[in-house]
Order: sequence, then structure tokens, then C-alpha cells
Amino acid sequence: MVLLIVVVTIIVFILVDFSLRIYFQKRQEIKLRKEREAALDIGLKLDYSEEAKTLKRVEVKSPKARILAVDDESIILDSFRKILVVAGYSIDTVEKGREALGLILKRDYDFVFTDLKMPEMDGLEVTKAVKHLRPDIDVIVITGYASIETAVETMKYGAMDYVQKPFTEDELIEFFNKSLIKRKDRIEREMRPTVRLITPSTKESGSQHEFNVPAGIFISRNHTWVNVEMNGIARVGIDDFVRKIIKTIDKVELPKLNKEVKKGELLFSIKHNSHTIDIVSPISGKVTLVNAEHVEHPDLIALSPFELSWMCCIDPSNLAEELRSLKIGADTINWYREEIDKYTEIAKAIDQEGARTASAGKGADKAEEQKADERFVEAFADAFLRRQITA
Repeated sequence: MVLLIVVVTIIVFILVDFSLRIYFQKRQEIKLRKEREAALDIGLKLDYSEEAKTLKRVEVKSPKARILAVDDESIILDSFRKILVVAGYSIDTVEKGREALGLILKRDYDFVFTDLKMPEMDGLEVTKAVKHLRPDIDVIVITGYASIETAVETMKYGAMDYVQKPFTEDELIEFFNKSLIKRKDRIEREMRPTVRLITPSTKESGSQHEFNVPAGIFISRNHTWVNVEMNGIARVGIDDFVRKIIKTIDKVELPKLNKEVKKGELLFSIKHNSHTIDIVSPISGKVTLVNAEHVEHPDLIALSPFELSWMCCIDPSNLAEELRSLKIGADTINWYREEIDKYTEIAKAIDQEGARTASAGKGADKAEEQKADERFVEAFADAFLRRQITA
């Protein structure tokens, strides 16, 4: 009976706690919505004509992004403000392309939304000018069905994507949230990562833009690492470079116990989506232990600390000779910097290829986005993971 009372009490406590969390979350959402609606009301009453004749501005606290929308139809701009402000975006709207260009030189925006068909200066001209003056701003074109071919053409000049009108509130919010993710992904790829040497007194960095290189561990040219333990056994895994660029590993195929492997031969495989990448062994020897945890939970590899990303242990057969081709210490740091420069160039080339594909009319297609991801993984694997390491 006592046990039953305890169990019931715990269940009641959990249900009450869950209900309170939902209640306060809803209250916070309602409060936030009211604040944004108030900001919308206040913003439309303010006069910004000294900056641009038709400018209307609404700013919210901690916006998801800052948007400048240009369209000669005021009803479209009204819809943009009402929908996007409540969704958490700060927005400026103007009715002329030239006013938009004047604003981007004075203020910081994440996106420019431009109608395609406008008098004086159309959306194609706005796109070209924005990407010339502020290449850091992402441009999205608003178009009707009859002008899709022209909208696609704007992507050749740097537009991120296009949205077709008419659109519903939910469609616009979903489109914008996806565009924000695409922008963040692009910015992350363009950031030059740094290298962090990990010592017993230095904490490992979880940043996607900082690669950890533990001191005293050997690194192979195919980005596997070798940690020689006190008993002479070598622990082998994939380095932080691979973990953070691949990000998601869906499956791992490990070697069989007691398998004899030579340096440069297949040791294990990792799978990202439908893409399988074979990783060759950095040393020769016999497999004495495998990390079965990765088979059951491969997704944890990218989240685990560096040294927990080991795949197997090898009893080396020619360690003294083969260690000469591996890097350690300062040599590793310098080599990583060269690898980062190479990766940056490859990432830019992939992004440019993606822009060309989008300009062919496949900009917002989910299947095409997956293909782009596969092309990126394939290019990365070819450039960094499939190197010959027999020397």
C-alpha cells in the first residue's frame, strides 16, 4: 500500500509539473505575441520619412532576423509586416527599389525581400545591386506564377530563393524559417575554423568552428587518430575535423575481432544519410577490441568528447616504422590549418554549385537539398578521407 501511494504521488507530481510547464509556456507565448502586436501598432505610427519616403519600420526584441521588404503594392507589405512581426522578425518596408538600396547602405539587414515586377527599378535590378553593395545580405524574390522563369534568373545573380504569391500566413512563416536555417548554414560554412590543442589542463571545445587536437596523439592524413596506450595497444578513431563537418553519422560498420589489417586497407565505415564512407587503417596490426556502442548509437559519435570517438583497438605489428608518417604536436597544428584552408575552398565551390543548381529552377526542392548535402559529403570524403596513406 505504501509503495502504491509513493508511485501515485510521483505520477501526480510529474503530471502537475508537466501541466505547469505547458501553462507557463503558453502564457509566455501569449505575452510575447501581445508585445509584438504592440510593437507593430507603435511602429506604424512613427515617421521614418527622413530615411526613405515610404519607409515603415517595426522592431521587436531579440528578432530572429532583420528584414527589408520592397514591393510597390502596399497591401503586400501590410501582409508581410503583420505576419512576420508576430513570428518574431523585425521588418522595414519600402515601396521603391532605390529606397531599399539607400537603406542597405545605412542599416544592417539579414534579408531583402523584393517584388520582381516594380516600376523604375525591378526585382532583378534590386538583386544585382544588393549583392554588389552588400553581398552578406540574402535576397529573396517575390513573384507570381507567370514570372517564375525571371525569378529563377535572379538566382544567377545571387538571390537565395524565390517565393510565389499568393501565399498563406503559414506558408510564408515556414518559408522564412527555412530561409533562416539556410542562411545560418551558409554563414557557418564560410567561417574559418580554428585549431585548439588539448592538454590535461585545457578543456575540449564543443564549437563547430574549433577543431580539437589532443596533445600526444598521432594524426593520419585521412583524419584518423592513433593513441598508443601504455600496454602498446593503439586506439584508433576519427578526428574532430570529420566529426564536426560530417555532423551526423547514421551507421557504423566496425571490423571483426582478430582481423589482420594492413596500413591503407579498409578498417571501418561510416554512413551519412545514404552515403557510405570507407575509412582505411592508419597502422598495421590485429584488431583486439571494437567500440560496439557506436553500432547501437552512431549518432552519439559527433556529440561525444574527442577520445570517445574511438572505433577499435589494434595490436600494432610495425608501429615504429609506421608512426613516422603520422603527425603529432606542432606539425599537426600547422597541417590542420592547411586542411582548413582547403576545406574552405571546397565549401565555397559546393555553395556556388548549389547556386547554379538553384538557378536552373530547383531552388526550394527538398530532394535537391538532400542531393546538395550528398554532393558536399562526397566532395569532402574524396578530398580528405580517401587519401592513400601507404607511405
